[in-house]
Amino acid sequence: MRSFIILFCLGIFTINSACAQKVAPKPVNIIFDSDMGPDYDDAGAITILHALADKGECNILATIASTKYEGVAGVFSVFNTYFKRPGIPVGVPKGDALELRDWQHWTDTLLAKYPHKLKNNADAWDAVKLYRKLLAAQPDKGVTIVTVGFLTNLSNLLNSSADKYSNLDGKSLVARKVKLLVCMAGKFPSGFEFNVMKDAKASQNVYQNWPGQVILSGFEIGAKIHVGLPLVHNEAIKNDPAKDVFSISIPKAKEDSAGRMSWDETAVLVAIKGYSQWYSLHSGRMKVADDGSDVWDDNGKGQAYLVEKVDYTEVQKLIDELIQHQPVLR
Repeated sequence: MRSFIILFCLGIFTINSACAQKVAPKPVNIIFDSDMGPDYDDAGAITILHALADKGECNILATIASTKYEGVAGVFSVFNTYFKRPGIPVGVPKGDALELRDWQHWTDTLLAKYPHKLKNNADAWDAVKLYRKLLAAQPDKGVTIVTVGFLTNLSNLLNSSADKYSNLDGKSLVARKVKLLVCMAGKFPSGFEFNVMKDAKASQNVYQNWPGQVILSGFEIGAKIHVGLPLVHNEAIKNDPAKDVFSISIPKAKEDSAGRMSWDETAVLVAIKGYSQWYSLHSGRMKVADDGSDVWDDNGKGQAYLVEKVDYTEVQKLIDELIQHQPVLR
C-alpha cells in the first residue's frame, strides 16, 4: 500500500511538473505580402520578419509583392539574401496591379549596393500561383498571412480556380489552409487609408468575402509609433539595408524627425507574436466603399481591429530593437 501511495504521489508530481513547464509555441508559418515601398516602413517590417524567424518564432514561407514596379522582386531578394535566406520564394503580380514605388529612391540604392538572387521581376513567381502552391502543401489551418500593402494578390487568390496545385477554388483553399489574416489596413472606426484605397475593388472583395479570421492594424495604431533613429545612430551597424533605408528616408520628411511611423511593423508583430500583450480587439467587419473609404460594422462577424491597451512606447521600443537585428550565421 505504501509503495502504491508513493508511486501515485510521484506520478502526480511528474504530471504537475510537466504542466508547469512552459511549452514553447510552434513557429508561425507565415506568408508576407507587401508593397515594399512607396513608404519605407516595409523595410522595417521585413527586417522584423527575419529577426523573429532567427529567434525561432516564425517560418517564412514566401515574401510576395502587391505592386509590380520593375525591381520590386530584387528588393525582396536583397533582404532575404542579407538575412541568409536567399532561397525564400518571391512572388510578383503578373496581371493588373499598381506600380507604385518609393519616392525617396531607397530601392535603387539597395539594388545597386547589395547582392540579390533575383535580378528582375520576370525571375519571380506569379503571386497567385505561389500562394496556391504554398497553401496546398501546408496543413489545414496551418498558415498565417500578413499583408502590409494592397489587397490585389489576396483578391486574385480568392477569385482563382482549381489548378495543378489544388482542386479547390481560391476561397475554399483559403478557408481550409489559412488560420489567420493580419492586415495593415483601414482607419477605425472610419476613414481613408492608403492600402485599402489604392486598390479599392480588391479591398472590397477581400473584406466582403474572406472566409476566415481577420485582424486589422489600423492607421491609428502605427501613426504614433516613430522608429528608426536608434538604428540610424548605431555606429556598430554598417552595410545594413534597413539602416540605409531609414538613413536615406528620414531626412527627406519633416514629419519623420522623430523617426518613421510604424504601420507595417505592428502588423508583422501581431501576426507572429499575437496581439494580447499590447492590444485588445474590437469585433465586427470592415465595409469598403467604391471610393476606398472604410466604415466599421459592429454587427459584422469574423473580423476585428486592434485597440491599444498599453502605452504605445512599449511597442515602439520593441520595434526599434528588432529593426537593428543582424543576420545569423547558418
